[in-house]
Amino acid sequence: MNDITFPLRWRIALIAPALAVFIAFWLLPMTALLQVSADGHLLKTYGAMLANTRYMKSLIATVVLSAAVTVTTLALSVISGLLLARREFPGKRTLLALLTFPLAFPGVVVGFMVIMLAGRQGLIGALSLKLTGDRWVFAYSMSGLFLGYLYFSIPRVIVTVMASAAKLDASLEEAARSLGASPWRIMCDIVLPALSPGLIAAGAVCFATAMGAFGTAFTLATDIDVLPMTIYSEFTLNANMVTAAGLSIVLGIVTWLVLYVARSASGSAVAATA
Repeated sequence: MNDITFPLRWRIALIAPALAVFIAFWLLPMTALLQVSADGHLLKTYGAMLANTRYMKSLIATVVLSAAVTVTTLALSVISGLLLARREFPGKRTLLALLTFPLAFPGVVVGFMVIMLAGRQGLIGALSLKLTGDRWVFAYSMSGLFLGYLYFSIPRVIVTVMASAAKLDASLEEAARSLGASPWRIMCDIVLPALSPGLIAAGAVCFATAMGAFGTAFTLATDIDVLPMTIYSEFTLNANMVTAAGLSIVLGIVTWLVLYVARSASGSAVAATA
């Protein structure tokens, strides 16, 4: 009897802290958020919110921006990650440290870096003024926000690509090469399918991070209308708790759906490559 109950007690003791954190920091806040957003009329409140053109444009812009950041990040990270994982060259560790350094920066710092690069007094504007006579300023637009999101997304994906590339079976590429396969064919038929589980997972995290990122958008928010900024405006400027809570729920649902689909696709990719 003791042999059976003792492990059960340990399981309860081990899972209790995680369960307490889940309840305190996710379940209870989400329940309260849903209750506030419903405002006593769940369907009517959400129907009016989803019918609002401004809110839907903000949501669509956020999804499109996050998807563009994810696709660009994956493309750049695959090229850089494979190079760093498979080649040794002088200064490799320094380059890797510089590429992953943005992991230590909060969103506000990234926003200020974009301003220093593409703001009114930024480096790009100064160079363009000398070369063309016009000052190129795009830090305070979707282009600047895209650049900022890309800056802090690439390091996360590069690390994943390098870890996945280290596990690739080199003999498969050697066999394909000996049979006359081109480098492009090897990349499409062997390398990318083997990397796909890690890429899907990293892409989902990248998308989710871009969907909910606030610090960079807040720093650059002049002509930017993304959902985190809309939620902030409704909450602070308009004191509209119901709409802010509802938009937060919508943002969470969209992000959760992407993570769920990515998890399912990642599992299918693992099964296909096994």
